[in-house]
Amino acid sequence: MAKAASKHCQVIMATQSPRLVDEFTADEIVIVEWNEEQNSSEFSRLDENQLSDWLERYSLSELWEKNVLGGQP
Repeated sequence: MAKAASKHCQVIMATQSPRLVDEFTADEIVIVEWNEEQNSSEFSRLDENQLSDWLERYSLSELWEKNVLGGQP
C-alpha cells in the first residue's frame, strides 16, 4: 500500500519493526539517529552498493538487528 501511495505523494513511515524494512530496497530507507552533541536528528540514506556484500548473505532486517545499518535505540 505504501509503494502504491508513493506514486501519488510522498510517504514517510517510521517503524520499530525490522521485518517491515524487508519490503523495501536499501535505497528506499533513511536511517534517523539522535546526535547528542549537536542536539539534533541526523538523517542518512542507505547505499545499496556499499551494503552489497552484506546483502548477499543477510536481509535488511537482519542487518538492522545486527546494528549494521544504525538506527538502534
